[in-house]
Amino acid sequence: MNNVLGGLDSNLFVQEDTVQVVDGTEQTLTQEDFFALLTEQLANQDPTSPTDNDQLVAQTTAFTTAEGIQQLNDQFESFASSITSNQALQASSLIGQDVLIQSSVGHSSEGSGFSGVIVSDTTTQDLTITIQNAAGEIVRTIDAGTQAAGNISFNWDGTDQFGNTVADGDYVAVAQGFVNNQNQTIPVAVNRHVQSVSLASSSQGVILNLDGDTSVNLDNVIQIGS
Repeated sequence: MNNVLGGLDSNLFVQEDTVQVVDGTEQTLTQEDFFALLTEQLANQDPTSPTDNDQLVAQTTAFTTAEGIQQLNDQFESFASSITSNQALQASSLIGQDVLIQSSVGHSSEGSGFSGVIVSDTTTQDLTITIQNAAGEIVRTIDAGTQAAGNISFNWDGTDQFGNTVADGDYVAVAQGFVNNQNQTIPVAVNRHVQSVSLASSSQGVILNLDGDTSVNLDNVIQIGS
């Protein structure tokens, strides 16, 4: 007697394996298919060489574990997508508002200039904020004197040293001052205007589209409103 029925073919227990059907298409081996085949083989097994219980338990566990993991993955992807969609819906309320972001690059349009915050952990002396254009040229210098530790607000009105309105575009704010008698560059965050919101992949999350054709992840927002 052929002993094929005495053991269980391991190929039946891999979820990714497929079964050929009459119309020539392929379908994934489902849990129902697996247990139907298992029941059929157990009913027709050779009584002189029955299926080993340990092997049966191991193979059944392998199949159900693989299917369970796939179901968990599907559920997690659905959950992550739902969270991202909810974040995008909430972020849509930011359209038209200013947000403080972790960047030293601001945008000036029609002389709007921009504002921002200098983040200093200690007292800073002779603090200056220079506004530089895309070529790295200084168009304006703002003297802030001595400032205590904390968030130091600044506002640039979009004009150069002579009071002329600068061209539209992105400008960089660079803050420098003396900390413990040493000249240091101090971190800057700027306010940008939110024009629209985009929903990226679940790994990238929600993207804010800002003035000046710049985009930033929602996670980079420090504060809403200037």
